[in-house]
Amino acid sequence: MSSKKGSEGKKVSHEQRMIEVKLSFWTNDIATVEGNIVPGHAKSSGLMSVEPNEAHGIVPASPMPFHSLMDIASVLEKVLIENGIVLHHSRKMQKYFHQE
Repeated sequence: MSSKKGSEGKKVSHEQRMIEVKLSFWTNDIATVEGNIVPGHAKSSGLMSVEPNEAHGIVPASPMPFHSLMDIASVLEKVLIENGIVLHHSRKMQKYFHQE
């Protein structure tokens, strides 16, 4: 899935240009009545996955659990790697990278 920076790439519809990562938070065992939810309330743990995207050739791997908000960054890295997604630094991040 990796490609060289500056490659021509391919033309796709606007909806397929972005790669999306989904966070799902558990809502069970919060309400006092089993099987019910408390609207707007969730646990600080859940699952992270990549949304399917045909243009990018993304068929999501299995969702990965996170156990706290502090886990999200490390699980995000694992999800991106597992799904073959390569990141390129943004303009704002250029100040942190060596220019050759």
